[in-house]
Parts: sequence; C-alpha cells; structure tokens
Amino acid sequence: MRKPALKDPSIRRSITLFRAFLSEQTEPERCYDLLARDAAAQVARYVPLAGRVVVDVGGGSGHFTEEFRRHGAHCYLFEPDLRELAARGRTPDGAVVADGYLLPLADGTADVCFSSNVLEHVADPQTFLSEMVRVTRPGGLIYVSFTNWLSPWGGHETAPWHYLGAERARERYRRRTGRSAKHAVGENLFRIHIGPTLRHVRGREDVSVVSARSRYWPFLADAVTRVPGLREVATWNLLLILRRRP
Repeated sequence: MRKPALKDPSIRRSITLFRAFLSEQTEPERCYDLLARDAAAQVARYVPLAGRVVVDVGGGSGHFTEEFRRHGAHCYLFEPDLRELAARGRTPDGAVVADGYLLPLADGTADVCFSSNVLEHVADPQTFLSEMVRVTRPGGLIYVSFTNWLSPWGGHETAPWHYLGAERARERYRRRTGRSAKHAVGENLFRIHIGPTLRHVRGREDVSVVSARSRYWPFLADAVTRVPGLREVATWNLLLILRRRP
C-alpha cells in the first residue's frame, strides 16, 4: 500500500523531500514518486481530482501523470523530449510528444494544467504560462513551480557554484566529474527570477493568484516570497497556484 503524502507544510516533509532530492541521481524512482505524491496532494487541496481532466506539461517520464491517475483523474502527459519520455525504459501510456509553447489542445480543455520544475528550462516563460492558461477552462486550476536562478539550487547539478558564474560552474563540474553538465544556461536552463514572475502573473487579467509560496519550506512558506531580495535566494522553488478567470 502506498504511503499518503506528508503533511504540508511540516519539518518532516521538508527534510524527507530534501533527502530524496539529494539521492535523485542514484534513486530517481524514489525521488520522483515521493515528489509526485506530494504535488498531487497539493492540487487535491483546491480541486477534487477524481474524474477531472489534468494536463501534465513537461512531465518527463510520467511520474506525475501516473500519480494523478491513481487519484482518479484523466491525466494526459505532453513532453517534447523523447529521451525524457523513455527514461524509465518505457513510454507512459497516452503520452504525446508536444512542446509546451504549442499544446495540441483546444481552449479550455483542462480542469487542471500542471507543470513541475519546467519553467526554468524554457526561454520564454511568459508564452509558456499563456499556453497553460489557454488550455485551462474558466474556473480551472493552474499549478506551476520552478527553481529560480538565485536559489541555492538554481544552477541544478552545477549548484551552488553558479553564483560565481554559469560557465565557471560548468567547467568546475566537467573537471570534477569528467563529463559535461546536462544543463547549459541559454540552451536548456534559463535565469528566471521570482520578482518579475510574480509581477507578471499578478498583472494578468486572465488569472487570479490563489497562492504564491515556497514549495518546500516547512514554515513561513508564503511570507518568504513577499520580501524582495530575500525571496530570490530563500524561496528555493516557487509554487504558483493560479485560477483561470472567466
């Protein structure tokens, strides 16, 4: 029997997720199964998932899609990278190879449009968000989270050395591991910041902001995103819960 998601927020949850994240390279199934359970539970706070249409944008090998289906949702995965789709040795049922900039869906298809840790990997996050909004029905929910550049993990596998410059961090990674880093700034990783992102979503007329918080913090998860400067470092990962306006 699968364990239920941990209480959010809580110190136990934050420590458990952090430990799982540290072992992502060696135990990816455990890491992403845990993260998927946690994310589905977060969405379920705002909308009952059974029978709902969920669109998983950039969901990789399908951990989130499968978890939403366990909750009874009709979930569909859209992923542009064939290597990510097949990372678990199989392609998730019903997966579609498609770019998040141009989803092959009619307007207002989804009850929930979901994207976990994808926004920092797209060159034009505003267009990406607009496409998520477009495919969500009026009153529907949009879940989007991302790791901002100035967080301690902003450089991904090269962190925290990205604070000294992206190229310097990549070179250090190559010397230490003997291989090139998976992510390169300007190619598949981009410098996204919390302040401009919050101003963008709050200024949109087609969505309302239900929640803007640190995804992983055990306390003051909302408060930390309200402090300019500090939030760019301390938030770690910004979680936005948006509601599509009529």
